[in-house]
Amino acid sequence: MKIIYSFSICILLCIVINSVSLAANPDEKKAEVKTALIEENLLEGLQSDNLGLRISSAYYLGEYKSEKAVLPLVKMLHTEKEESARIQAALSLVKIGNAKGVFMVKQASRFDESKRVRNFCAKFYNAFQKMAIN
Repeated sequence: MKIIYSFSICILLCIVINSVSLAANPDEKKAEVKTALIEENLLEGLQSDNLGLRISSAYYLGEYKSEKAVLPLVKMLHTEKEESARIQAALSLVKIGNAKGVFMVKQASRFDESKRVRNFCAKFYNAFQKMAIN
């Protein structure tokens, strides 16, 4: 547990440091490069053996609304053993708002093996639908 906690803290610090440097740097090209680098690191984090890192990476990819993350997050939603990771993948897919990703969350709300995951997916999908109408 200490390893997951310390690893998560390191990831958060890296993201905060990069975010601060992005805000302080008016040069758009450098900001785009740093954002792309963050995105690539988070995509690699989805492949980690560390559950906490996978979940954190999925969370931040949703916050960045990363279109590159849609397919890896869909894969995570379907193949991840841990319910919490599948739930985070679903939330991130809805935050990104990609039609395919949102559809896969809808499907998970009907067909996931876990009732807990189905319930969360249904809530995420319904909230997305309400936001789309407004």
